[in-house]
Amino acid sequence: MDVRNFSLLVANEADTCRKYVVPRLQAAGWEETPHSIHEQCHFTAGRIVVTGRSATRQRQKRADYLLRYTRDLPIAVVETKADYKSPRDGLQQAREYAETLGLTFAYATNGEGIVEFDFSSGIESELDTFPSPADLWRRLRAAHGPTDEAASERFLEPSLSVPGKTPRYYQEIAVNRCVGAVLSGKRRVLITMATGTGKTFVAFQICWRLWKSGWNRAGAARKPRILYLADRKVLVDDPKDKDFASFGDARWRIEDGVVKKGREIYFALYQSLTGDATRPAVYRQYAPDFFDLIIVDECHRGSARADSQWREILNYFEPAYQLGMTATPIRDETRDSYLYFGNPLYTYSLRQGIEDGFLAPYRVHRVVTTWDAAGWRPTKGELDRYGREVPDAEYQTKDFERVVSLRARTEAVARHLTNYLKATNRYAKTIVFCVDQEHASEMRAALNNLNADLVQKYPDYVCRVTSDEGDIGAGHLSRFQELETTTPVILTTSQLLTTGVDAPLVKNIVLVRVIGSLVEFKQIIGRGTRVRDDYDKFFFDILDYTGTATRLFADPDFDGEPAFASDEEIDAAGNVTKMSYSDGEAPPNDLDDIETTYGSGVIVDPPNPERRKFYVDGGQVTIAAHLVYELDDAGKQLRVVQLTDYAGEKIRTLYRSVDELRNAWRTSATRDDLISSLAERGVDIDSLAAAAKLPDADPLDLLCHLAFGAAPTSRRERVAQLRRQRQTFFDQYGPEAREILDELLQKYTDHGVAQFSLPEALEVPPLSGHGNVGEIAARFGGPEKLREAVERLQSLLYVN
Repeated sequence: MDVRNFSLLVANEADTCRKYVVPRLQAAGWEETPHSIHEQCHFTAGRIVVTGRSATRQRQKRADYLLRYTRDLPIAVVETKADYKSPRDGLQQAREYAETLGLTFAYATNGEGIVEFDFSSGIESELDTFPSPADLWRRLRAAHGPTDEAASERFLEPSLSVPGKTPRYYQEIAVNRCVGAVLSGKRRVLITMATGTGKTFVAFQICWRLWKSGWNRAGAARKPRILYLADRKVLVDDPKDKDFASFGDARWRIEDGVVKKGREIYFALYQSLTGDATRPAVYRQYAPDFFDLIIVDECHRGSARADSQWREILNYFEPAYQLGMTATPIRDETRDSYLYFGNPLYTYSLRQGIEDGFLAPYRVHRVVTTWDAAGWRPTKGELDRYGREVPDAEYQTKDFERVVSLRARTEAVARHLTNYLKATNRYAKTIVFCVDQEHASEMRAALNNLNADLVQKYPDYVCRVTSDEGDIGAGHLSRFQELETTTPVILTTSQLLTTGVDAPLVKNIVLVRVIGSLVEFKQIIGRGTRVRDDYDKFFFDILDYTGTATRLFADPDFDGEPAFASDEEIDAAGNVTKMSYSDGEAPPNDLDDIETTYGSGVIVDPPNPERRKFYVDGGQVTIAAHLVYELDDAGKQLRVVQLTDYAGEKIRTLYRSVDELRNAWRTSATRDDLISSLAERGVDIDSLAAAAKLPDADPLDLLCHLAFGAAPTSRRERVAQLRRQRQTFFDQYGPEAREILDELLQKYTDHGVAQFSLPEALEVPPLSGHGNVGEIAARFGGPEKLREAVERLQSLLYVN
């Protein structure tokens, strides 16, 4: 389709919307408060495409019309087509958008005909008019509830408007589904949302709507009492002090055994509720029916095992409605949680978040030291730092820092990481995951010494944050999380930062320990998935020195939908008499001796100071390999990729031959389209020239070379060829006009094709020395003649 026909089509569709669709929606009551029409509604951010060190966004997904029954309840999507098309032409797209947005009704229209698809019945119908808001609300309640009138009124209680924070579409889905489920009597609810997608914000809005509406389990004349449970201090304190601050004095943190019963929103660590030898269990000082709703954050850990003390708390408060939240799809480690809470009411995965552009994509650097590649073996009779003989064995990556500590390897990793930061950004926030607290200390010291120039200026440039640091470590972490602070830049840790750390500017996740658990791995990489456009944070890098990332990313279950758990009961004959949930296949255990030797990968320091590993300070080790992996176009697999290979592949998807590519380059209009298309796919010509080591190549020749193997030609060679063969072109202009064209060609030679842009090129030296833009244009017979001359000059550059 040529540009003119495309413009006519867009205008035709716009006419359809303005003249026919909006009036018919208004006639059905869709602009009568609180019902609304959202026109040209963008609901994704546009997937981020990364090539080299640059990132671009693809187009956002956009619905022509989103119909909202109330501000917080989108109910239908409408797609329009030009009046000469069939209304059914837009239905497939309407259905796709409705499915993504969690809507029950999808409509397509050409202004005259209307086609409806109802997901609750699966029926497609032709309509004369759009349904009214009341009609759709009645049908939605009949299909999904709540059907009770009082519950329906509570369901429509508005969420709290948070300044500067517009709920994303998936957050609205999660909140509405959870509130609807509770009001409909579902006592256990689970939602699965990837790290960085706003689980705490969702939990707050659920609590706010239920609290403001006056719902409680018993229907008593009081506000509901809600308990927010987690297993780490940061996962309790941050929600209480930040997201839930709007509850004001209704909040209370249960700690130090202090019990208060006059509040409504309670926060607690599991550990603070359970008892020990010196103190009885705090939770038993509250009646079993005291709480109406319990929110269980990171429920794959806290409530996972049926025999845990944490599960004991949930069982004690059995009368309460219980909402589990996790970022982790089902695995063997999380299966108990899914059996307890039931299958997820809603799932928003890491892959979907990256596809929508709300989460940052990642690039994996597989870095291998010579000892990791070939193993390490002590010399005969070799003694460690403390005079102990190191047992003769072939030690591999899984043994390093667990069985044997190799200072040379730690320093080699620290040196490689330092050089990487020097080549990219020495102030990029970085978390280094080590084997244990001792290893984190060794790594901190090595990184400190290798970055002494910055440590002189910023003593906290690199810090260790582990449980041993206590409040000091908490202070380092707090500054690390702040958006406006420069340091700390590098944190070394072992287990403490695997979850619950909201640090939006983390750009590097460094793995120096083997991770056997896919659950823990997902939590770790979740530290880097936040996107911050305002701070130029669009992607993050994973530097993997152990092979963990490439192995676990290759796991087919890495980011799949949660397999549904089943809880079966059988009779004496082996027949299934009850199945609570539909079953999914259990993932295979392919972690071999990593799991059996080291369990889940969690290292717990012994209670006594006895040394539990051998410490070797000598030896020489170097980096043997450094491979870079990026996500493929589908966002599903990692592949080794070079920017030049990637660009060549993308060019070939747009143009079938060298001639087709050259034709698209010859005029400024089509050239701009070409450059824009490449930019949408993450290809920047300046970065590409640097990667190909052809900084002087003409951009067209560079693209032809990378995509089709054509010989590259420099800009200087193209100018020389133009002057030899096209002198008659210059002869038609006067002396000063020819001088202006010569200066344009020189700027092109030095800096590239962007120098032909008018009028910008005329407003800087040396061309500005010929006068203002109007005066320069006069040398050619006026602005149009000037533009024609520059267009012709560019075309002649690319004749051959």
